[in-house]
Amino acid sequence: MIRFPMSRCATLALASFAMLMPALANAQSTYPNKPIHIVVPFAPGGSTDVLARRVGEKLAAAWGQPVVVDNRPGAGGALGADFVAKSAPDGYNLLAGVTGSNAIAQALYPKLPYNVINDFAPVSMMVNSPLVLAVNPDVKANTPAEFLALAKSKPGELSYGSAGNGTSMHLTGEMYKQATDVSMVHVPYRGSAAMLTDLMGGQIQVTFGDVLVLMPQIQAGKIRALAVTSKIRHPLLPDVPTLDESGLKGFEALSWQGLFAPVGTPPEVVEKLSAEVNKAMQSPDIKDYFAAQGFIVQGSTPEAFRAFVASEVQKWTPIVKNSGAQVN
Repeated sequence: MIRFPMSRCATLALASFAMLMPALANAQSTYPNKPIHIVVPFAPGGSTDVLARRVGEKLAAAWGQPVVVDNRPGAGGALGADFVAKSAPDGYNLLAGVTGSNAIAQALYPKLPYNVINDFAPVSMMVNSPLVLAVNPDVKANTPAEFLALAKSKPGELSYGSAGNGTSMHLTGEMYKQATDVSMVHVPYRGSAAMLTDLMGGQIQVTFGDVLVLMPQIQAGKIRALAVTSKIRHPLLPDVPTLDESGLKGFEALSWQGLFAPVGTPPEVVEKLSAEVNKAMQSPDIKDYFAAQGFIVQGSTPEAFRAFVASEVQKWTPIVKNSGAQVN
């Protein structure tokens, strides 16, 4: 074997690195020793923003370091996610990632500047929630089976609304169409408010909407909930069956939110973050607040969250590709 002589520069570099190693180890053991930033890839005021602030308060109280929420909206969450993906892997820039930014985006954006699997170290799931299959009261269906029969009898005649192209509402509708082989027309809106107005008015017949958004109108009888898209019934809608139990075995579509660090973040830092986030999610004030908003509060280990994200990417990628949905 040929051995090349080591240059003086290389020798000095190795010596410098050896001297730096104890400092790096000490920095990891004393983490955190400066403010932490949680990037929310949406505007202030939404559920992701509120969640990040509430969790950030718990982390700050536990560690005695400020936790700053940094709102970086744009591209359905992709701009903020890209910022964190390219940040230093030291645990001081974190991402409050969601289904769109950290699972669906991989297939939806042809030129996505980050990889949802390779560029992040998952820390912990925080909350998730199913969507609700809901219809205008004039739709002659009171059960998931009756709605499926109606949709099959009227191919292309029913319209389902969403908060926009590429949203979980849109793609859950596509998942339903592909699972049942029905034809419905997708009508994208700029947000849930306009969509809900048209659903109540009968301009569209159906939606796969957020529990929190639809609940007041369900309770008022202005729309009818037929099913939820989780595998277990939702606590706020205990009488509404799941699509899984209604015949679509294995059907599950969740809107979820979790915490991510850049890939390469030291495992001990990720573990420390995960443990504290899980503790925060089980605190009564956070748990009760988000449960009342329709979320299932659910922490996880980094390993479990990584496996879950991988399964989500595997699930949503063919749905996106088969639907033809794409955002440039």
